[in-house]
Amino acid sequence: MIGPGECTRDEALAAEKVGEIIAARGAVLVCGGLGGVMESACKGAMRGGGLTVGILPHAGEGNPFLSVTIRSGLSHARNPVVVQSGDAVVAVGGAYGTLSEIALALKMGKPVFSFRSWEIPGVTACDSPEEAALRAIAAARP
Repeated sequence: MIGPGECTRDEALAAEKVGEIIAARGAVLVCGGLGGVMESACKGAMRGGGLTVGILPHAGEGNPFLSVTIRSGLSHARNPVVVQSGDAVVAVGGAYGTLSEIALALKMGKPVFSFRSWEIPGVTACDSPEEAALRAIAAARP
């Protein structure tokens, strides 16, 4: 799950829904571990009884909905670790950090599904957060 550390209410609700669906399907949610879309997705996943992993950019605390916290100390250089840790990527909203993660995912051959995020070649734009989550789960390797 990727997206901005600060997001709109609509992006937060969409990310919560993605997290909830990921948890309901028994998948693990991996993200950057901070606020915004990342926190909202973790909140939804925790509500659904799922496991959440946050790969933090620093030695500090992550969002309160993390099951596992990895303090990388890598700042933005953690983006490849976040993307590499998943089998598929869901992007909700986003600024340049999200764009960099999308580019990395595409370069690594990972499927990327987006809801109201960057629309660039290789990214599958979805009409709803539910569609993005379900397509990512279906595309993930067993």
